[in-house]
Amino acid sequence: MALRGRDFRHCCGPHPAWMMNGEYRPDQPSGVNIMISLRNRGRRRPAGVAAGTAGVPGGGYLPAEQPPLAYPAALRALAGCVASTARLLQQRRIHRPARWVGKQLVFADGTSARVYRETAVDRGVTQQPCVLVVEFRLRAVRGWGHAMFRWESLLNTPLFVGFPGFVSKLWLANDDRGRYRGVYEWDGAQRAGHYARALWRVLALVSVPGSIHYAVLPGLRRDDLLARPGILADVAAADAPAWWRLTRVA
Repeated sequence: MALRGRDFRHCCGPHPAWMMNGEYRPDQPSGVNIMISLRNRGRRRPAGVAAGTAGVPGGGYLPAEQPPLAYPAALRALAGCVASTARLLQQRRIHRPARWVGKQLVFADGTSARVYRETAVDRGVTQQPCVLVVEFRLRAVRGWGHAMFRWESLLNTPLFVGFPGFVSKLWLANDDRGRYRGVYEWDGAQRAGHYARALWRVLALVSVPGSIHYAVLPGLRRDDLLARPGILADVAAADAPAWWRLTRVA
């Protein structure tokens, strides 16, 4: 059953009118597409809602993957992030917890990857938690090149940690298909999507064309997902993208 306006506001906070009732309307802002929950996949799809997409716990909606931001918008966002990162460093609010480092994350496509780093910031209470998963495959990197990338990737921290809403990131090593993933917690699904679309422009410089993807899972905390990865099996259809669907943590 689609969320009514008051229910959506209760679970996800205040949103503009175009997001109420899970409707897609022509007057909504460009780049927004609300997907129907897979709990309702047996029902008739409303206009503007894609088939074979994934729902989230509680019967919510997954925003569709959108194209990267325009270059000027991406550059402005990244510049603001670098400036915010400098302030966070000065205030000593950036940390590298070790709780999940060394864990192996197994995904529904049969691949797995090891967590080799975590980055987190000291911040207030997360009001609108969501999980963001990003994947990409580096161009012309083989063998020892992956170890070099994992080492130098720490230098990329200023490109994400200062974005509004950032909570934490797990850095995953390359899987057996050569793909890297980042598993984030974010405060605000729209903020997470905005970051992913800005990051896309940076990743495109070093990634195989067509290998960059992201998924935003609103209403879900990352540690809850890692503790109970089976929660996604309750809402994900068989034809939903498998690369982001965590099935096990070893």
